[in-house]
Amino acid sequence: MSHEMLTREIGRSGIQASAIGLGTWAIGGWMWGGTDEALSIKAIQASIDEGISLIDTAPAYGQGVAEEIVGKAIKGRRDEVVLATKCGLVWHTQRGNHFFDYEGKPVHRYLGKDAIVYEVEQSLKRLGTDCIDHYITHWQDPTTPIAETMEALETLKAQGKIRSIGASNTSLEDVKSYLAAGQLDAIQEEYSMVKRDIDTTLIPLCQENGVSVLSYSSLALGLLTGKIGPERTFDGDDQRKDNPRFSIENRRRVAQLMEVIEPVAASHGATKAQVVIAWTLQQPGITFSLCGARNPDQAAENARAGRLRLTEEEIEVIGKAVSIHLAELAA
Repeated sequence: MSHEMLTREIGRSGIQASAIGLGTWAIGGWMWGGTDEALSIKAIQASIDEGISLIDTAPAYGQGVAEEIVGKAIKGRRDEVVLATKCGLVWHTQRGNHFFDYEGKPVHRYLGKDAIVYEVEQSLKRLGTDCIDHYITHWQDPTTPIAETMEALETLKAQGKIRSIGASNTSLEDVKSYLAAGQLDAIQEEYSMVKRDIDTTLIPLCQENGVSVLSYSSLALGLLTGKIGPERTFDGDDQRKDNPRFSIENRRRVAQLMEVIEPVAASHGATKAQVVIAWTLQQPGITFSLCGARNPDQAAENARAGRLRLTEEEIEVIGKAVSIHLAELAA
């Protein structure tokens, strides 16, 4: 696995970033059983040490907690990082569309110009920087026309506060509206061996329009690491506890797939999770894979997947096994 870290461009922005990105949802603690700041900072620094430049965060991850931790971790190393954060999940106003409650406080999906202008300043402050490399609408707001949202984002870009524009959790119609309204450089969507619906919907549209795809949950919340067997139990606020995707039957199917991945991993001196990530990155239209890490070992393991290149034959063998074993998987 002696290759360089794979790097790719974010859409048409001219910004090059590592194909593996560090996702910081778990670092924010929310829905992941709390956070350990010192360990999280070490995980972020280990990611950068291992060649990951793309760090993806959001205000919603612990209501500012993840952004603040990222800010501390990149102090003095800002130039080594391509920083992505988000806007549109707000708790400073109740405009827009009520989405959920967090610790008793309502959180709304709102992408009006007034909120975006407010949010970017808050994020810049928490991150300790004067510019965000990639700014993403986190969830889509049915109450605000995309043209208005895009106008606000293009203004921030002209002011040098952000360098490129992304959208997350989108529909085909959303992406078409963004493309009509300005320069959309990337979308961020869930994509993994167990969730490939965008292959036939969003990906072709993005390929036609020079839009990158940042995939999240490539390891399906840990289901595809090869470390969560049929016997594992979940407790506390762990979101996997009652998730049908983590049924014992599903985990049995994944275990069968892992038997096919095992020899590929061995031949590369890699872990099964690294092979899963590398396979994901080599799917048509998938530009970046965001992987969560909560400690330096996980960070290093994820980063090394960006140095792994699977052969066409290996991609095909794994793809066949995915079709056989995961076709019946319950969502």
